[in-house]
Amino acid sequence: MSGYLLFKSLHLIAVISWMAGLLYLPRIFVYHVENFEKSQATEIFETMERKLYNYIMRPAMILSWLFGIILIWINGLESFGYLWLQLKILFVIILTIYHEYLGKCMRLLKSKENTKTAKFYRIINEIPTILLILIVFIVIFKPL
Repeated sequence: MSGYLLFKSLHLIAVISWMAGLLYLPRIFVYHVENFEKSQATEIFETMERKLYNYIMRPAMILSWLFGIILIWINGLESFGYLWLQLKILFVIILTIYHEYLGKCMRLLKSKENTKTAKFYRIINEIPTILLILIVFIVIFKPL
């Protein structure tokens, strides 16, 4: 088995895990906000949010970046010259910023300082979906 295929497989596994968290965490926020008055429910949501963010999403994000960088290294640094790779990296940076924003939202929910509505969390839940679609098409079709 070539090193490239090994790291590509690990990269895909990490990305799928990260995306699952990015898609699921805002959903938990929706339920958290909708049940804000129920302390037992909010404790459960806070535990779910914390474990998802810290034990699945953060490691998956780090591994996605690590294996992606290794793949670029294997292909050669001149691959940075490809527009499709530049766009992919840009979108992954946006996903990383979104990831960190979700962490901020999680902390605000825990400290009871959240001012966002369930509708807000439903709307921002579409951000990773849109970026995922763009990234997949860019990587598969490799324009320019």
